[in-house]
Amino acid sequence: MSDRRLTPANERVAASFLKGQVDAPRYVDGDSRHCGAAAADMVKVPGGSRISQLVHGDAFLALEDRDGFAFGQSQHDGYCGYVRSSDLADAVEQTHWVAVPQTHTYPDADMKLIQSGALYFGSCVCVNGTQGRWSRLHSGTYVPSAHLRPLGDWMIDPAEAAAQFLGTPYLWGGGTRAGIDCSGLVQAAWRACGLDCPRDSDMQEAQLGRALRAAEAPARGDLVFWSGHVGIVTATNMLLHANAFHMSTVYEPLDAAIARIEAAGNGPVTSIRRV
Repeated sequence: MSDRRLTPANERVAASFLKGQVDAPRYVDGDSRHCGAAAADMVKVPGGSRISQLVHGDAFLALEDRDGFAFGQSQHDGYCGYVRSSDLADAVEQTHWVAVPQTHTYPDADMKLIQSGALYFGSCVCVNGTQGRWSRLHSGTYVPSAHLRPLGDWMIDPAEAAAQFLGTPYLWGGGTRAGIDCSGLVQAAWRACGLDCPRDSDMQEAQLGRALRAAEAPARGDLVFWSGHVGIVTATNMLLHANAFHMSTVYEPLDAAIARIEAAGNGPVTSIRRV
């Protein structure tokens, strides 16, 4: 059976490419949009709990708009769900990405003005001009140019990218500096390095890298998996992870994390994978 998390179909509509694979009253090609908000919650059902987030510029294939929500599929990881229609905008060509944990947007190229909004790490934007040390976005707002990198100018160390989230509050389904969960942290770090990464920890364990052999010691950048949890090795016996015990993104000795998680009844490490 197909994974419902990755199947763009509900009880009313399905993506056209699923014709013959799933039963639906209607098949549509959908509309290509992107996240126009700083971040947009994706929920399993309208009014339900958060399952993921889009950040500004994330592409979203909208299959249906109904009662203020768009149902569809995130185009960077295939995750499906409902996003508020007001958080989506028409797609524009993107040129840069936000390479700091968070930046502000301003109505003009002046840091003394009251900020007009925010953009989070990994957000993609369209720069259509510069003024001094400022970049003018497609929206007409300005951000510090130092906070942007051209698309394709990726980071090279996922562990370094993940470290930008140190101290970020834990948030189920979150993926930004305002709040993030364990698999969201891994995904944000891998995306910042130009690498594809699925959304949930079970998907990441199944798809990323190879399992370490018993004789191999964990090294920087390896991923440590438990049932329903993942962390990033940053140094010998050191783990960086967003977790509900600390309700934050923290460094924790790996052996201490292994012992604590197992003692809490959440089981042993299921694998350590090198990507």
